[in-house]
Amino acid sequence: MFRVLVIDDDKFVRISIRTVLEADGYEVDEAKDAFEGMALQKTYKFDAAIVDLLMPHKDGLETIQGLKEHNPNLPILAISGGATSAHQSFFNAATLMGATATLEKPFGGEELLSTMATVVAAQVA
Repeated sequence: MFRVLVIDDDKFVRISIRTVLEADGYEVDEAKDAFEGMALQKTYKFDAAIVDLLMPHKDGLETIQGLKEHNPNLPILAISGGATSAHQSFFNAATLMGATATLEKPFGGEELLSTMATVVAAQVA
């Protein structure tokens, strides 16, 4: 089973992602912030991570960096809301830091699953 770590400060987003992924056969663990996510990564082996780029205390870019330091081959889906140029800059930076794919909120279940297929393919490669 493919195990995914979801790090997002919005509980509703985490639950929505978990519901869609588990219905498709993924195993999902949730973290409400970067600190909780990093602690989980030290305890469990994840096949991929989904990271919100805009979170309080420690943003998604720092989180991606920390996840990659612990597991350089971990495929990461970076997510964020808004269509501003600032968000696009965050997506570009996330890609440069090693995110496998990006997805703009709000997104639907099919879009999430399609993007996760890309992330899974990167993990298998």
